[in-house]
Amino acid sequence: MRVDVLTLFPDAFVGPLDVSIIKRARADGLLELAIHDIREQATDRHRTVDDYPFGGGQGMVLRVDILDTALQHVRGLAGEPGLVVYLSPQGERLTDAIVRELAQEERLILVCGRYEGVDERFVEHCVDREISIGDYVLTGGELPAMVLIDAVTRHVPGALGDAASPEEESFADGLLEHPQYTRPAEYRGWAVPETLLSGHHAKIEQWKREQRLARTRERRPDLLPGDDNS
Repeated sequence: MRVDVLTLFPDAFVGPLDVSIIKRARADGLLELAIHDIREQATDRHRTVDDYPFGGGQGMVLRVDILDTALQHVRGLAGEPGLVVYLSPQGERLTDAIVRELAQEERLILVCGRYEGVDERFVEHCVDREISIGDYVLTGGELPAMVLIDAVTRHVPGALGDAASPEEESFADGLLEHPQYTRPAEYRGWAVPETLLSGHHAKIEQWKREQRLARTRERRPDLLPGDDNS
């Protein structure tokens, strides 16, 4: 998979995407990641990329001509045109289902907004999907872009090293993950559930399922169908 990011702050991506699973996926050639500075497409000596909004209002808006030029430039760097995703608090909320959809794409082009947002004409004519990571406002789209890259990379075949791993995590089947334990089996009187130490695989799987349902009912009942008691 190739992911291109359009941003005004490329340095923000140095570090978070250079560790752990993402670093390994990049090193193994499973993820090709390219960060592009939108200001490189500015035409004046001040590298201006924004302007005051028509109709008045506070803040500045990223210009449609600069964004479109930057997008066309980036698109020309690879054969696949890519799915253009604009990170915005007004977009559809990111879910596990959406992450899995995006992971099927050969190429993603992520656009990070700033200031008061981007000229709506860019969204209307150039963006394929507008996505939000939650009902709150951040200073820009860089952090949401990193969240999206991290979530999607986990579903790139081979990225986790274990094909079954993503299927055992929270939200994989609409439920939260079951509790996890490791050694020591007892600490300060805090014991690991006996079922997990029994070696009885069927009972262990049943316990995990029950725990997932119970935890989801308690913490995220909105994830369960209305009368699901299975």
